[in-house]
Amino acid sequence: MRKSIEAMSSFLIMIDIQERLLPAIHNKDEVLSNSIKLLTAARELSIPAIISEQYPKGIGPTVSELKPLIPDGSPVIDKVEFSCCANPGFGDAFLNLRFNSGTKDTAILFGIETHICVLGTAIDLQEKYNLNVIIAADSCGSRTRENHSLALEAMRSMGCLVVPTETVIYHLLGKAGTPQFKALLPLFKQQ
Repeated sequence: MRKSIEAMSSFLIMIDIQERLLPAIHNKDEVLSNSIKLLTAARELSIPAIISEQYPKGIGPTVSELKPLIPDGSPVIDKVEFSCCANPGFGDAFLNLRFNSGTKDTAILFGIETHICVLGTAIDLQEKYNLNVIIAADSCGSRTRENHSLALEAMRSMGCLVVPTETVIYHLLGKAGTPQFKALLPLFKQQ
C-alpha cells in the first residue's frame, strides 16, 4: 500500500481532544501544540477533517484552543464507541467527504488516547476502508507514556506510517517557496 503523504489524497481525523480528557494525558502540552499545527496546516492547505468527541456529555467538548482552527464544514461526530469507524455517523461523514473532496485514500490520525481510540480507529480504517493510515505520533497521547509507546509500536507493526507532526506537515506541503510554505513556516520557528 502507498505510504506517501500528499495534500490532495489526505484527510485528518482528530480523535477526542476534549476538555476533561486532555488534562489527564501525560504529554498534554505537546499533543495540544502539535494538534494546533496540524489543524492550522489543514486550513491553509484546504485539507478536510473529521472530528470525534467521545461521550461529550460526560467528557466535555473539544478543547477551546482547537475549535477555531478546525477546517470549515468539518463534521463533529459524537461517539461512545472507541473506534471512530464503529460509529454509524463516521461512515456517513467519510462517504460525504470522499464524494465532495475527490479521492481521499490517506487518513492522518491524531488525538487521544493513543492506545484506545486512535489504535482502534487505525485498525478499522485499514480493515474496513482499506486506507493508508498516517499517525502524527507527537499529536497523540495516553495517560501513561508506556501505553502511548506500545500503541505507536503496534500501529507501526500493522503497517501504519508513524511519524512526527512536522514530517506530516512538510510532506503535505511538498516543497518550499510556496505561499503555503511561507504561511506555515512560523509554526516551526516557535520550537
